[in-house]
Amino acid sequence: MAEEELQIEEGGKKSKLMLIIIIAVVLIGGGGAAYFFLFAGSDQPSAAEELAAESPGEMASTPSSSADVGTALYVAMPRPIVFNVPGSGRDRLVQIKVQLMVRGTDNEEMAQTHIPLIEGTLLQAFSASNADNLVTEVGKIELRENALEAVQTELEKVAGAKVVERVLFTDFVMQ
Repeated sequence: MAEEELQIEEGGKKSKLMLIIIIAVVLIGGGGAAYFFLFAGSDQPSAAEELAAESPGEMASTPSSSADVGTALYVAMPRPIVFNVPGSGRDRLVQIKVQLMVRGTDNEEMAQTHIPLIEGTLLQAFSASNADNLVTEVGKIELRENALEAVQTELEKVAGAKVVERVLFTDFVMQ
C-alpha cells in the first residue's frame, strides 16, 4: 500500500513538471511572436519616403531638413538654478532645472565647454523676474524667452555663434 501511494505522488510530480514546461514554451513563443509583430520593420517604403525619393530637391530646400539643421541634442545643466525673486506679498525662492537644446555635436561641445558662463547668464536672467509673473504660464514662457536671448547673446560674444536653440525647463519649483 505504501508503494501505491509513492507511485501516485511520483505521477503527480511528473504532470506538474510537464505543465510548467508547456506554460514556459507557450510564454516564450508568445513573447517571440509579440516581438516579431511589434519590432519587425516593413521592407516597403512608406508614402512619405516615396514622396521624398521622387522629389529630393524640394525636401532639401526646406528649413526642417535634417541635413541643414542637424540633430537636436540636449545639454543638461549640472545643477538646478536657485534664486530669490521679489513678489507683491513676500519674496519667493525659485528652483529651475534647465536643459539646452542645440543642433549638432559641435554646438553640443561648445555648450558643454561654456556651462559656467551659461549658468551665470541664466541666473542673471532669472533673478530679474518677478514672482507675480512666474505664477502664470505666460510669465514662465516670457522668462524662458528672455533666458534664451541672454544665453544666445553671451555665447555669440564668446563663441561667435548662437549655439543654443531653445532653453527648456525640466523642473520648476517656487516656494
